[in-house]
Amino acid sequence: MKIRVVITGATGMVGEGVLHECLMHDSVEQILVINRKPCEVRHPKLKEIVHADFMDFPPIEDQLKNYNACFFCLGVTSIGKDEKAYRQLSYTLTMHVAETLSRINPDMTFCYISGAGTDSTEKGKSMWARVKGKTENDLLKLPFKKAYMFRPGYMQPTPRMKNTLKYYKYVSWMYPMLRLLFPKFVSTLKQLGLAMINAATTGYHKSILEVKDMIELSKSAEK
Repeated sequence: MKIRVVITGATGMVGEGVLHECLMHDSVEQILVINRKPCEVRHPKLKEIVHADFMDFPPIEDQLKNYNACFFCLGVTSIGKDEKAYRQLSYTLTMHVAETLSRINPDMTFCYISGAGTDSTEKGKSMWARVKGKTENDLLKLPFKKAYMFRPGYMQPTPRMKNTLKYYKYVSWMYPMLRLLFPKFVSTLKQLGLAMINAATTGYHKSILEVKDMIELSKSAEK
C-alpha cells in the first residue's frame, strides 16, 4: 500500500526525523508538511504549506484533500505552563486539526505522538499526562479509518538532523546503556518513523503503542 501523508511539526526534532524516514521510504509516495515556518527541505515528493494559525484551517482545506495518512508530530512542553494554557496548545489545537482532517479524508489513518506515561484515565496527578490522555481518548473517537497513539520515551536522535535538541549531544553517548537498562522506554527516532509508516500501510493490533510495540512494528517497515 502506498500512502500520501500529512506531517505536522516537521520543524521540530521528532517531526524532522519522521519526515526523513518518509522521504526515504518507498511506501510513501507524497508528503504534505504543514508548518508555521519553512522546514527548508526540498524533495520531489514533498510539498509544504506555511500556515501561521493551526486553529484556522479553512483557508488551506482544499489543499488537504486526498491524503490517507497523518503523522501528527506537533507538540509543546508543559514546563512553565498552567493546565489551561497547556490544554489549549496540546489538546484543543490537536483536536481541531484532527477533526478537520477526519471530515475531509475519512479514509485517513491518524498517528499521534503522545508520550510514555500518558494517563488514559485522565484522573492522575500529572497534568501533562492527563491532558495527553484526554487527547488520545478523544482522537480515538473520531471517524478515521484507523487511529494510533504512539507513546515514545527516550528517543535516540537521527544523525545529522538540524533540529535535534541541543542537550542530546550531552546524553546521546549513553544510548547503549539506556537501551540495556530501560528497554521498555528507549528507542531510536528512526524506529518511531518506521513504525508510523507501517501503522499507516499495514496496521497494527493495538491502538495505543508503547515503546516495545513501536520497536516491533518498525522492523516490518524497514526496506
